[in-house]
Amino acid sequence: MDFKLKSVTKQIERGTISWSSPSNIALVKYWGKKDNQIPENPSISFTLDHCKSITTLSFSKKETLDDFSFDVFLEGELKESFKPKIATFFKRIEVYMPFLKDYHFKIETSNTFPHSSGIASSASGMSALALCLVSIEMELSDVTLSAVERSYYNKKASFLARLGSGSACRSIEGDLIVWGTHKDIEGSSDLFGVKYPYEVHQNFKNYQDTILLVDKGEKQVSSTVGHNLMHDHPYAERRFKQAHENLSTLIGIFKTGDVDAFIKIVESEALTLHAMMMTSMPYFILMKPNTLEIINKIWAYRNKTNSKVCFTLDAGANVHVLYPENEKDIVLEFIKTELVAYCQNGHYICDQIGFGAQQLVIEDQ
Repeated sequence: MDFKLKSVTKQIERGTISWSSPSNIALVKYWGKKDNQIPENPSISFTLDHCKSITTLSFSKKETLDDFSFDVFLEGELKESFKPKIATFFKRIEVYMPFLKDYHFKIETSNTFPHSSGIASSASGMSALALCLVSIEMELSDVTLSAVERSYYNKKASFLARLGSGSACRSIEGDLIVWGTHKDIEGSSDLFGVKYPYEVHQNFKNYQDTILLVDKGEKQVSSTVGHNLMHDHPYAERRFKQAHENLSTLIGIFKTGDVDAFIKIVESEALTLHAMMMTSMPYFILMKPNTLEIINKIWAYRNKTNSKVCFTLDAGANVHVLYPENEKDIVLEFIKTELVAYCQNGHYICDQIGFGAQQLVIEDQ
């Protein structure tokens, strides 16, 4: 698919666009990438609902077109430290959005969750920014959206978001998103995320995700460094094959509603992700003692009650507690009475499956 800007039919001096875009939590993990943000293996994720970034992009025409010009604000505070990553992003996408040097951009972003809390703010933040830029392109191209054009622009936003942060390409839509070419999933691509195209049992609708904030500090190892450690990893090829196998198995699980089989794959994927980091060179242990306490508590509770609660992890210490909607009240009670004690300052976030990004109406524009 060709994502290069076809034509500019309107001249716009200035404007403002705003999008909210959610984070997501991978069930089959992506870990390891090739050049140009291409994943070494496919992944599938639940799109979240409450954990999101809200980004407002103001743009004004420049007189000189020599370089990118932008300022970034997080929660109203100027963030010079964010500029290198966004400059790299703009360089990667300029060929697809040649108007970037025509404007000065003011990027104002905020999160509904604590920054550096271990929730994937790069996924929500970069996807929201990509959507703002695609909206500007649509204005410049004077597009009136049809269903076909909406599909194209969603794919383009996902494609661009991937070039800022790999997992960001899974945040544009919901509720289940596949990223990475997979032989059993029609339409799957390494270039952008796609909505999971097959039957999903009612058991997996409105799934709940309570995020236990075990450690709200900065990441011990950046995602980029972590992914690069897979290049010479002794177990990398077997891991990539395992991800393909697990995604194939999930197709049947989603269709039949087999939550027990779902739990085995999701927890195994989480532990495998951490095993790959523990066996890389250099090696990292990103779990904290309280992460292990929570995992063992969940296992004991499941054995005792036959609950369908399970966990997954990102590349950090925090625990995503996943469970069906029909267990919401009882599992939340379990979390409050037995797990919150292991959270930093008792902090946790209740979330659930969501359905992707939304453009926001800007007052007085």
